[in-house]
Amino acid sequence: MAFKNLGSAGELFPQSVFIIGSYDQNGTPNAMNAAWAGECSRHEICVNIGNHKTTANIVARGAFTVAPADAAHVVEADYFGIASGNDTDKAAASGMTFTQSEFVDAPVIEEFPLTMECEVTAIQGDKQGARIVGRIVNTRVDESMLDEEGRVDFDKMRPIVYDSTRRIYRVVGEEVGQAWGAGMTLM
Repeated sequence: MAFKNLGSAGELFPQSVFIIGSYDQNGTPNAMNAAWAGECSRHEICVNIGNHKTTANIVARGAFTVAPADAAHVVEADYFGIASGNDTDKAAASGMTFTQSEFVDAPVIEEFPLTMECEVTAIQGDKQGARIVGRIVNTRVDESMLDEEGRVDFDKMRPIVYDSTRRIYRVVGEEVGQAWGAGMTLM
């Protein structure tokens, strides 16, 4: 193998595409595409977002929702990342259905098959840019996305990830091994 140094840029792949839902001070729903996010424990989500309307909304309201974007809604997911909530009503322009979460003060986007509803437990930073941790209060999922044992079936859901090196979205796909099993051959 031949190696090349690429400098300090991170090249972790995949980056999940999360749609972060929030309300502003007037109760207007907003959505943002965020790739710098993930589960930081089984019951917590961490998002790292800069100076966005969503950041100010979450700081003010103390709640947000997280929906992994799916292949069926790649156009809307990308729109939520390129349009600014400061300039436009992204909820209305997207044509998607925003409803009030039953569990937190944030909107759920009905078309996304899975949504985690979170209340803020920690903020490092402020409305200008922050690392925000939210406790998952509830996870709602479209029943058609469950397997016969009641688990989320990502083959059915077809979540997308962001390939930052090529600036494209990809579908999560092929199974290549069983976790806590494939490595047993080396035991």
